[in-house]
Amino acid sequence: MGSLIILVPLLLLAWLFWTQRRRQQQMRDAQAQIAVGDEISTTSGLLGTLVELNDEEGTVEVSPGVRMRFVRRAIVPRSQVGAPSESSRTEQSETSEQSETTESVDLNKHDEGTTPETKAE
Repeated sequence: MGSLIILVPLLLLAWLFWTQRRRQQQMRDAQAQIAVGDEISTTSGLLGTLVELNDEEGTVEVSPGVRMRFVRRAIVPRSQVGAPSESSRTEQSETSEQSETTESVDLNKHDEGTTPETKAE
């Protein structure tokens, strides 16, 4: 029983280190595939086209004539940005079905004889 108490946390730690190394390797491989002209995403979610790239940084065109510089580690190929998982797609379809069945509310309507509150009052 005593060895089990020590073994379980060690196995958990080993699994955590293994998954982290695998994730880092996948990120390195993805960043090695980046080339000028590719559609990319940044780690913050900005989408654009890579127009310049060197060892330290890359320049991303987010709109015609609008260029932004990013550290190379923050740039990920667009193909690496995952599609929504099956469970989130199911949740989105359920939410859209619920929104179709709710009745609309007139936001301009208020009770007679009262004025709506504003932040200025």
